[in-house]
This record gives sequence, structure tokens and C-alpha cells, in this order.
Amino acid sequence: MKKVTISTLLKMKQEKQLITALTAYDASFAKLFDEQGIDLLLIGDSLGMVLRGDDDTLSVTIENMAYHTRSVRQGVERAFVVADMPFMSYSTPEQAYLNAAELMRAGASMVKVEGGAWLLETIKGLQERSVPVCGHLGLTPQSVHVFGGFKVQGRDDLQAENILEQAKQLEQAGIQLLVLECIPTDLAEQISLALSIPVIGIGAGAKTDGQILVMHDMFGISANYMPKFSKNYLSQTGDIRKAVQQYIQEVQEGEFPSAEHSFN
Repeated sequence: MKKVTISTLLKMKQEKQLITALTAYDASFAKLFDEQGIDLLLIGDSLGMVLRGDDDTLSVTIENMAYHTRSVRQGVERAFVVADMPFMSYSTPEQAYLNAAELMRAGASMVKVEGGAWLLETIKGLQERSVPVCGHLGLTPQSVHVFGGFKVQGRDDLQAENILEQAKQLEQAGIQLLVLECIPTDLAEQISLALSIPVIGIGAGAKTDGQILVMHDMFGISANYMPKFSKNYLSQTGDIRKAVQQYIQEVQEGEFPSAEHSFN
């Protein structure tokens, strides 16, 4: 199978082929997911919660992310690899440049940052320095204490308008991919139609250009809790490979997420 690049993902959006994505944290699972045909793997700072059992992602360091990025890259031949920039690793543009370079050297093809307008200068600078960037709006887990918990965002008109505007600003600044987390389905659809870049949803309904899940949630083995927007594919199939295959199939056919995994 041909290697997936950002051009591949853009073409998929243009041709209305839905993108499939999962998190991964080591070579073994990365290889398994890659062999089943997953399009994108994210080394998420969610590792703080699902690997270490933390209450949030804030304790994850750039060293942690580089270690797991290097591990995942060892298992990948085809999938596009994105790595999270962890909490406070990109608070200034200069800091972002140094930390993004570490993740790219570890094997990432793109780095992901959480936030809106305050990141525009940083995103432009990263692009100018040959670092592709994925944005992340809606429920941004690194801001959990600002939100007062893991809460759905964009339910009122003003907040929804703000998220849409920030998405447009991020695209203008140079992001090539956007993750939308825990926002209403209609808002996610509006953003996906407004942007020319691929938009990947998690808890954002079925009207985005693709879906991503945390692998531990998909297998029903997360240390803390199972979010509403996830689905336990392992309990349905009894086999890890079949679970991944079913997830990919349901995303590609628009069957997942259904209404019960989405927000209004």
C-alpha cells in the first residue's frame, strides 16, 4: 500500500473518502494498526491518562512524547504519523520550534497543538521552518482546568461562532489538518465544509472528514472511564485485529459515530 502523506489526506477530503485514525504509543500496536490499513496514527499526550492513569494530560513531557513517537515510528510503514506537543511545550514560538524539532527528529510527520488565535504566530513560524502543523479545537484537554472539566464545547451560539472563526484563522495561519473534539455535530459539519483542509472528529459527530479514537477506549480498557463518544469494538469482535477492521469499515461507511456517540 502507498505511504499516506498530507497530500493523500487532502485528496481523500476532496474525493469524500473518510479518513480513519487511532492513537498509538508503541511499535507493536502501531504495526498492527498500520497493517489493518489505518490512515493516520496520533501519538497523543493522552498517554498520561491511558498509560499512567493520570487524571489529565498535563504531566506529560516533551521527552515522554519523543520516546513514544520514536517507538510508534518503528512500527509504521504506511500510516501518517502525528505527535502531540504536550502542555506548555509551545507557550512561546521559540519554545515551540525547539520542541517540534525534537518530535520531528523522533519520527513525526506533523505536530499537533491545542488552541486558537494565540497560536497563529507560532503556526506560521513552524510552517516557515518546515514543520507541518495539526490544530485542535473544541474540548482541548490541556485546558481542562480552564473549562472546569471535560465538557462539550460550542453549544451556545457565541462559543460556536468563536470556534468556527478560530478554525478559519488556524487554516489561514498554515495548519494542514484540524482535530475537533467534543463539539455538536452541526458545528463540526459547518467547520468541515468551511475549511479546505481535512477535519478529523472525536466526539464531533459523523459529518467531519474522518474520525479518531483513543485506542484504549476503542478496546474498552481505559484506566479511568469510557467517554460517550467512544465505542468498544473489542467486545463486539473478541479479536484486536477484527476490532480495528470493524472500526475502519464503520468509519469509511459513515456508520460510526452514530447519534449515541455524538452531541447536539
